[in-house]
Parts: sequence; C-alpha cells; structure tokens
Amino acid sequence: MARMRSPRCKQVRRLGLNVYGLAKANKRMGKGQGRNDKKQTEYGMQLLEKQRLREYYNVMEKQFRSYVEKALNSTDPTGDALVRQLESRLDNLVYRLGFASSIRQARQMVNHGLIRVDGKKVDIPSYQVEPGSKISLKEKARKNELFKENYQAAFLNNLPYLTKEENFQGVYVRYPERSEVPIEIQDNLVVEFYSRLI
Repeated sequence: MARMRSPRCKQVRRLGLNVYGLAKANKRMGKGQGRNDKKQTEYGMQLLEKQRLREYYNVMEKQFRSYVEKALNSTDPTGDALVRQLESRLDNLVYRLGFASSIRQARQMVNHGLIRVDGKKVDIPSYQVEPGSKISLKEKARKNELFKENYQAAFLNNLPYLTKEENFQGVYVRYPERSEVPIEIQDNLVVEFYSRLI
C-alpha cells in the first residue's frame, strides 16, 4: 500500500501553506513564501490547490480522484460535496476530536484498531462516518499518556458539527457547512482542475 512519507516541512515550503499546523514549519517557510508570492498560470494555481487539499487530508491521488468523481455526481455544489466527503473520513474526525495531534497519528490509531464507531472496531482510515455516529477510543488505550495529552489539549474542539464528550468520546452531529471546515482552500480551483480530466 502506498503511503506519503515525504518530509512535512519540505512539503509546507513547496505548497506555500502550513497544511500540517506545524510550528517549526512556519519558521522554515521564510519570508516571501506566502500563498500568492509567485505568478502562476491558471493550470498551476489549480494544481497547487489540488495538492494542498490532498495534503490536508493525507489522501493519495487515486483515492482523491474517486472522491472528486463522487462529488461531481452529487446534487450539491461539487466543491462542498468534495470537502464534506473528506471531512467525514474516520481518520480526519479522530484528528478533529483531538484524539490525535496530527492526521498521520490519527490514521495510525485507526489502522491499529484503537478507534470505535458506535461501539464497533473500525480500522479503515477512509471509512465514511455517518452523522449521529459516536466515535470513541478503545478502553485500554485511554490510559496512554500521549492520548490523554492530545485529548486534554483539545485544540479543535470548537467545531459546530462535532460534540466532544468526556471519557474519550465524541459525536459527529451533522455534515459540516463549507464555511465551518478549518482549511484554507479554494475548492472551485480543484473542481476546475478535474473537470478537464474527468
């Protein structure tokens, strides 16, 4: 199975946006490496936005393209439908609830069988969680100091589509509105990029 293993600070510099939320990545970006510091072609801007969105959710190209195809067939606006699918991934919700400090750590927790959805073990990071589902951490893993620190820090607990409960549990209340999702992406450019390919 393919995995993204490239250095994250290097990726942040290349994308011109701190998609991982790393403090040291901001220092390493340097001056003049913001979002719009270089003139780009229309295709270049679309490609860059697509790469940024993929990195936010740590998704490989083949899987990302299938999300775009589903979004194109949706009755909702394509960009909103795409972000909603990505936001409903189990590994992302584990990260958003504060069980993990990064999307990579959340993915590893899911792969290792530490996460329960409505009381059942789910070890597929791309599992699409339905609204109303309860996400919790395995009983034995709750004693782990790292997970306790992550959960207590709870830096992402103010999202309106998630409710956080005590004892390592949270509920995915509803699908998010596009404006509620904490990512800096112009999803219309991503849709334009794929509209010429699909």
